[in-house]
Amino acid sequence: MAGQKPKIFCIGFQKTGTTSLGLALQKLGYKVCGPVGVTNPAIRYKALDWALDRVPHFDAFEDNPWPLLYRELDQRFPGSKFILTHRHPRAWIKSAKKYFGYYEAAAEVWIYDGVGSPIGNQRRFLKTYKQHNKEVREYFEGRPHDLLEIDLTKNTDAENWDKVCAFLGHAVPRTSFPRANSSGTLEAEAQRHAVGIFATARTNFDRANRATITALQKLFGAPVS
Repeated sequence: MAGQKPKIFCIGFQKTGTTSLGLALQKLGYKVCGPVGVTNPAIRYKALDWALDRVPHFDAFEDNPWPLLYRELDQRFPGSKFILTHRHPRAWIKSAKKYFGYYEAAAEVWIYDGVGSPIGNQRRFLKTYKQHNKEVREYFEGRPHDLLEIDLTKNTDAENWDKVCAFLGHAVPRTSFPRANSSGTLEAEAQRHAVGIFATARTNFDRANRATITALQKLFGAPVS
């Protein structure tokens, strides 16, 4: 990576300010890649391949599947910077329930071990969220120059800029720190619901397809392609 900017991987879970951080990185001049394959049921098998295809074309990465791949990305792209956005678990699950509702995208089904909606699955979501943050901290222990932990919801704009820019070696811009809110406009809400309906339909189709294959395997006693 000599002579190149280090890659920046945002590895906090959704609803921890990932979109805001992505917009902030854009303001700092980075080309940012957002979510990849989040409605595709193959994400559980193909996430790393899809991610590696995109890394050469962007400077920074946020949303899914990036948080799940930090170990592999760290090994393949030494010298990269990682940012773990987080917030209080109670505030996080409240936001997740409001945002995801009953929708189930393939990425969430993969992350939360078979369920994509936090409604009725609050304990599983919280356990996974806390475990991810714990494992990230343990993995990067003793590497303060490689990992920044930040709660964007608690800091002022100036504090957020100071922390992010100090970590990345940038001058602080004379502009407000972005605070994206996906539920802030009717247009954004309509888009979220449209994507949610499509993602849920695709997830349900995948489940039905896998259930059919399993039933046929039991019936015929052999793998079904």
